[in-house]
Amino acid sequence: MVKLPDAVDENMSFLLAELDGQLARLIGFFEDPGAPRAEALISRAGYSHNLSVRVRKACLAATLRGKRGQAQDQHLQGVDTIARNLDLISRLARRAVGHAMQIARPRLMRADTYVAPLREVRKTLAGVQAALRSRDSAQAAEIGRRRAVLDSFHDRLFRTYTRDMASSKQTEDLAHALLALNEINRLGEALEAISAALLSINIGQTVKFERYFTLRSVLDGLAGDDEKITLQPLAETRSGSAISSVSTRDSKGRSVAAVFKDGDRRKLKEERVGVKSWNSVYPGLVPEILSYEKHGKSAALLIEHLDGHTFEDIVLGGSDAELARAQAALHRTVRDIWRQTRTEDPAAMGAMDQLARRMQDSYRLHPRFNRGTQRINGLTVDSLETLIAAAAQREATMIAPFSVYIHGDFNLDNVIYDPAAGKIRFIDLHRSRYMDYVQDVSVFMVSNYRLQVVDAATRVRIAGVVTDMHQVAAKFARRQKDPGFEYRLALGLARSFASSTRFVLDRDHAGRMMLRARYILEKALAVPPGKEARFKLPIRMLFSD
Repeated sequence: MVKLPDAVDENMSFLLAELDGQLARLIGFFEDPGAPRAEALISRAGYSHNLSVRVRKACLAATLRGKRGQAQDQHLQGVDTIARNLDLISRLARRAVGHAMQIARPRLMRADTYVAPLREVRKTLAGVQAALRSRDSAQAAEIGRRRAVLDSFHDRLFRTYTRDMASSKQTEDLAHALLALNEINRLGEALEAISAALLSINIGQTVKFERYFTLRSVLDGLAGDDEKITLQPLAETRSGSAISSVSTRDSKGRSVAAVFKDGDRRKLKEERVGVKSWNSVYPGLVPEILSYEKHGKSAALLIEHLDGHTFEDIVLGGSDAELARAQAALHRTVRDIWRQTRTEDPAAMGAMDQLARRMQDSYRLHPRFNRGTQRINGLTVDSLETLIAAAAQREATMIAPFSVYIHGDFNLDNVIYDPAAGKIRFIDLHRSRYMDYVQDVSVFMVSNYRLQVVDAATRVRIAGVVTDMHQVAAKFARRQKDPGFEYRLALGLARSFASSTRFVLDRDHAGRMMLRARYILEKALAVPPGKEARFKLPIRMLFSD
């Protein structure tokens, strides 16, 4: 167990004692509102602030001094967070009293109703030091749960104040009462932050309050106490999901490794459905779901940990031999998936509809792309929107003659290669469905190009990965008698080049991607209707810099 430096421990004790006194004065004010009691609280402002600063300075000094591990850093970071929120509680209390003192008719405030919830806050804070020293997660969690008590109190009194406003002319007094109520309600936010800091100390990794309970729910039956859980962040998705690796031990002491993912309930439900679908159409390709929990609009998955490396890691850092083996496994896997899952149902990719919906996001990051139609020396240069609309009409006539089951978000970092087993596995499956295989092919090709590396040798390697995938897909198209493959691929590539600029901050790299999108659209639209099967793109040139 990590021991706090004496300067941190001592000043935290003084800070908690000072705050207990301030809360006693706050309760006394609401029991008998008046200027003397208000002044008794307000005059203590410097005490709590200075003690908070001392705690934080001691934490910083300990962080900078000597050798330390992640557990020590997390402990000090958590104490720093607790100190900041204790100071916040002091400030909120003073602001609440300040608003209350502006009320000319104190009876409108109903001050006596504040006493019970504030006593609850004081009692809760009295347990902070014990929770910190004992590493008791149950006690830490109870601190955060007090927010619900304050929220309930706020909602009841808010309705009372707003009802009084409707039938009273004392709106200014009631407005100050509402402001005081809001400051008291925010004490719950500070308590929750303190609780999350304590829980993070126990786990050894920063964790939000609600996320802790979700994690414990999906680990139910596996993990014992929190000190046996190791949580490491892996990623934050663009849709807001958080992904972490989890290591723990089950009731028999056996090591368990998994991936914990939580976020929007709809997204995670789609991923769960995607995993089940993959296991029915192509077993063994996707990780097993160990646990699934839902709560309101959020949900969480505990997913089987997959050995290996992402394809992105292999492209950027693997040896030539490692990359060759990974590519061979990937090509073998996608060909087999396409063959085994093929159905005779035609598929419309809708690449131009997808692009039209996403361009505003690209324009927000790169407004220079939004130029509209231009005239240069008498030559009309169509806007991107004009090209997209025209290409959408052509795309409507180019339906894939069959469907296959696709990944749906076939980026490099969603493909895992296990060199020991020589196997490919897929992750992040919430968009999986039966669709035109060109959707996955085009996304994969452009996800290579958009890698923001400038090393010439790596760029050549990236171009090779792209052209190899194109050859695999083109050969499959010939064997399946799919003459429109190249034309649909062009539209898919244009979509992915243009829409992916919303993820690329570098102006030059984004510019190269947008130019390629325009070039492809102009070339595709120049093809006479009915001649699309003859269309070919210079793939190596497009993906070389």
